[in-house]
Amino acid sequence: MTGRHAGPLVAAGGDTLLLQLDHPDADDARRALTRFAHLERAPGLVDTYRLTDLGLWNAKAAGLDAGTVLDTIEAHSGAPVPRVMVERIAESMDRFGPVRLDDGEAAGGAAARLLLSTDTAELLDELLGDPAVVERVGTRLDATTASVDPIDRGPLKLALTRLRWPADDRAGLHPGSPLALDLEPETELRPYQRQAVESWLGAGTGVIVLPCGAGKTVTALAAVAETSTTTLILTTGAASMTQWERELERFTTVSADDVGRYGGGRRQVRPITLATYQMLATRRNGEFRNLALIDDHDWGLVIYDEVHLLPSAVFGLTAGIQARRRLGLTATLVREDGREADVFTLIGPRRFDVPWTDLELQGWIAPARCTEVRVVPDADERMDHARATGAARARVAAGVRAKLDVVETLLERHRDEPTLVIGTYLDGLTEIADRHGLPLVTGETPESARGELFDGLRRGAIDTLVLSKVGNYSLDLPEVSVAIQVSGTFGSRQEEAQRLGRLLRPKADGRQASFYTVVARDTVEQEHSAHRQRFLSEQGYHYEIVDAADL
Repeated sequence: MTGRHAGPLVAAGGDTLLLQLDHPDADDARRALTRFAHLERAPGLVDTYRLTDLGLWNAKAAGLDAGTVLDTIEAHSGAPVPRVMVERIAESMDRFGPVRLDDGEAAGGAAARLLLSTDTAELLDELLGDPAVVERVGTRLDATTASVDPIDRGPLKLALTRLRWPADDRAGLHPGSPLALDLEPETELRPYQRQAVESWLGAGTGVIVLPCGAGKTVTALAAVAETSTTTLILTTGAASMTQWERELERFTTVSADDVGRYGGGRRQVRPITLATYQMLATRRNGEFRNLALIDDHDWGLVIYDEVHLLPSAVFGLTAGIQARRRLGLTATLVREDGREADVFTLIGPRRFDVPWTDLELQGWIAPARCTEVRVVPDADERMDHARATGAARARVAAGVRAKLDVVETLLERHRDEPTLVIGTYLDGLTEIADRHGLPLVTGETPESARGELFDGLRRGAIDTLVLSKVGNYSLDLPEVSVAIQVSGTFGSRQEEAQRLGRLLRPKADGRQASFYTVVARDTVEQEHSAHRQRFLSEQGYHYEIVDAADL
């Protein structure tokens, strides 16, 4: 390698990139990789990244080409990219663009149809050889063009993506009804928030990825102000709707009379309407009546909050909203069911993303220290774990008694800091709450009671809360700086990132956040923990692993 110096990156095979973490340029390489590669394994000294179709298509949609990707890899490896990888990248990125959806013209008074067009007649022949595509395509107009009914826009795009020919959707978007709304004069967007909105506005569809605590809601409200149109906001539940109402009142000039809730006993359809995914997916007498009402309204913008949680059923049910502007919001564009490509297809490509630790270095989110504390099961617990299978094995690991002493030690260490003890299994959480006289919030806790407890934590009247999975999302507790995770939902990367995210709002005194995960050694929980940490490792976080005896 004359004239070069070895970088931290090694290209291995056609789709694998190895990042040496002890190299001084590792962080720069990681930031570059997040634009087009997917972190597959993070065992400690060497991270393994994978080149996937979805990652490369997102990069292409964001304006990168194969040459830029190859130059990036070569610059950080200090060596030519293997030919097999060159071909892999070119082949994948070349598949985004040759298939397009455009506006058609109305003829004879009929409603306008869309046009499916391809670069070559051979490609259209190939696509029309697939039954799922044929089902959604109308008349073939010429060698490279066919008509499409607008109602088939979403299902057709899904079928094309599954053939590895994703559609570049250029068809026009319904403007919706005008809405007089602006940001409050004192609402000043941060530079990355402005960049995120601008990146999304160019296309009017797609996903903005920002860390928890970095202001995704304010960013979305800026998009609402820019589009000034009737808006449907889809959320994960009642608590999330309440938070959106609060932020609309705080950051925008919208009138309270123009904001409605559709769900939780209310049926208000107003210029800005908040609804839940669960409401959309509710079937009565064989019909999705709520969806029909929402789908028929004159929306100009649909916002999908926590879009990575979009229920599988809703992918198909909301296909008819394809003619509207669509904005997905998430901190973690990963799904354990592998359906990230469906988000890409129906909501749009990733338009903006930034590594979490970049925002930490700029002071926009709190610095965090992540620690995995390993406890040793006793003989009976090891035997129970060996005999159990599936979910029962994870439950045994989660309930290892030694965790209780670790929680007590950590609560004592951080006694003067606002703290969350968070987990999945209610029996263990209940025992912790009872042992320390702490309030417990679960799915059964009424929303009004939750609100009082959360407000008490914000005001300092309460210093520690025990939370079930209801604490994963839509929880704004700015001053909380410690989280002790005692159990999790298997290997969920989403959950790991969301739980850390509860701590990342900047603290008034600038203090560091402390995120602890208590793990039973040599159990399935240890395997799950390694998987859960992958997304955060990609963002630049490092986990210190300590034995409980060394705390």
